[in-house]
Amino acid sequence: MQTKAQKEVILKKLVENMKQAKSVVFADYQGVSVKDLSKLRNEMRKEGVHFDVAKKTLFRIAAKESGYQDIPDDVIEGPVGAAFCMEDETAGARLIYQAGKKNENLKLRGALFEGKVLSVADTKVLATLPTKHELLSKFVYLVKYPIQGFHDVLQNTIGGFVRVLGAIKDKNAA
Repeated sequence: MQTKAQKEVILKKLVENMKQAKSVVFADYQGVSVKDLSKLRNEMRKEGVHFDVAKKTLFRIAAKESGYQDIPDDVIEGPVGAAFCMEDETAGARLIYQAGKKNENLKLRGALFEGKVLSVADTKVLATLPTKHELLSKFVYLVKYPIQGFHDVLQNTIGGFVRVLGAIKDKNAA
């Protein structure tokens, strides 16, 4: 049992994390072993995500103090943990979703994203989005591809012109 002072400290930390996080993803972790949860937390830390477990009422109060509306019961149901995504908005949802494929006890519950409360379905969509690095590399490819094609056309045209000049020179020399 936690004292009121302990709950206030936890609440203060949750509010601070919610305000700083780019997104907050809720997950049901009932039935997940401590070993698997520790492994998931280590993976999350590598991507700038903090996973905390607290009472549902503390999550609700922290969300209200952070400017979110009431969180529906289906988002915070059962033992729930929250992944605070500090760097990449999709990292927490993606990591929980991928770990949930391996461990059926780990389930996405919803998320707080851009001032809105997302449902489970919307959170799964968030989890399947490409990462920022993937999107940037696709963008660079899309920008580079037409330029590369234009360069190749010019290179082949100039190369063809040089070959024709060489053939004319050889013909005149003979």
